[in-house]
Amino acid sequence: MGTGPWLDDDEQKAWRSYLLMHKTLETHMERHLQREFGLSKSDFEILVNLSEAETGRMRAFELGQATQWEKSRMSHHLTRMEKRGLVRRESCDSRYPEVAITDEGRAAIEACAPEHAARIRKFFVDVFGPDRLAALGEASDEVVDTIRKHEASDCPPEVRGTC
Repeated sequence: MGTGPWLDDDEQKAWRSYLLMHKTLETHMERHLQREFGLSKSDFEILVNLSEAETGRMRAFELGQATQWEKSRMSHHLTRMEKRGLVRRESCDSRYPEVAITDEGRAAIEACAPEHAARIRKFFVDVFGPDRLAALGEASDEVVDTIRKHEASDCPPEVRGTC
């Protein structure tokens, strides 16, 4: 491993290969969701979180934490999904309403989830195989932990989560 800020040739090749793989896989998966099911990646992400919630509902700030979205992005996207009948905002004991998955939203996620999972298996899980997949999972967890530690200790409080 190099000690300076620049990547050596092998490090740069690996990084760029990762970026290309990530972008290619993400684009392929997004196009499939849109073409076959009329859902954006963002729609899918919200519907997955709501469908996995015990009550089928979450507060918007909880969705924001789960998706790592900014408040305004979440608000605008929920408004678009609400207009399409995928979610609804419901009053609750809290000052802020809860976001609930509708029957239409549940039907949409149930329709696309099996095919989405099959594509993940075909283009990701089966390509890596069990040993490399386990190593990738461990490495991914380490990267996330390293970033969280950096944000918690090296970032001023006013910019935590953004530096």
